[in-house]
Amino acid sequence: MSETIINQKAIHRVEITPKFLNGMFMLIVNIILTIAGLIAFIVGIAFADAGAGGAVLMIILGAVYSFLIGPLLFCGLKILKPNEALVLTLFGKYFGTLKGEGFYFVNPFVVAVNPDAFATSAATGSAESQPKSAITAGGKPAAFPNKKLSLKTMTLDNDRQKINDQLGNPVIIGIVVIWKIVNTAKAVFNVDNYKEFLSIQCDSALRNIVRLYPYDSTGTDSEKSLQGSSVEISERLKDEIQAKVNIAGLEVVEARITHLTYAPEIAAAMLQRQQASAIIDAKKLIVEGAVGMVEMALAQLSENNIVVLDEERKAAMVSNLLVVLCGNKDAQPIVNSGSIY
Repeated sequence: MSETIINQKAIHRVEITPKFLNGMFMLIVNIILTIAGLIAFIVGIAFADAGAGGAVLMIILGAVYSFLIGPLLFCGLKILKPNEALVLTLFGKYFGTLKGEGFYFVNPFVVAVNPDAFATSAATGSAESQPKSAITAGGKPAAFPNKKLSLKTMTLDNDRQKINDQLGNPVIIGIVVIWKIVNTAKAVFNVDNYKEFLSIQCDSALRNIVRLYPYDSTGTDSEKSLQGSSVEISERLKDEIQAKVNIAGLEVVEARITHLTYAPEIAAAMLQRQQASAIIDAKKLIVEGAVGMVEMALAQLSENNIVVLDEERKAAMVSNLLVVLCGNKDAQPIVNSGSIY
């Protein structure tokens, strides 16, 4: 029962807008107060040497603000660029998501959370997809990773996979998925790493879809295939991935097949089969055209009374014309100067 309640909370988790102030205003005020605290600290020391009353209080207040409160308040200043967000927690509890470009001041005790900040897994794509501050030249996580979430539309190009199609033939297929974060709270708190989660769900959805279709149609125009029904398959693939990543607060904008070939072990045999099918289709077209031409020739000869042929001569003429029209090589004509009878 408790597990069900937790899952329902995860599914329906909503973003919260945290309380914030103008960052530039707080920066100026804090600098002024910090300087004032330093002055009070120095003046208090001078008055203490002179034996003036209240000097100890000035020293304590100046030191507390200048060396403790002032630097602490600077930690509450946050800068966001366009299409960036900060997911904040306060003592382990979700505090809110800061969105929108600008300069903000929030509670200095909040902590930004981004599970992908230290991730360098190849499953999320190349190193270019990682935050620049999170990766060093050697590909290792930096000491101060970027805790900001990107709300931009991003691309996931998964590795090519070997999957059996509907007929059991192994095919090599690769897809590209266009996606973005629409719920930062779900992306951070519902899954361990939203990029790896998306990559794994793409692999699973791709296997489920590919096994429902053959690589290519077997001749019927109504049969759908991976090669010929790319638009429909892309839509089904997008819907299946979207259903799996809703819990992570992600939106799949588009999913497309970028690579589709037979596996190397059967590629040669399948190529021969395709060539044979193409030759048969071409021969059918040639035969249909040749029969039509023979029929037209006989009809015109009979209509114009050019020559009268009996059934045997018609059969011979039909045979000769079909050989000439359907042959792969040019015919070598023989001129008969005598009677055809």
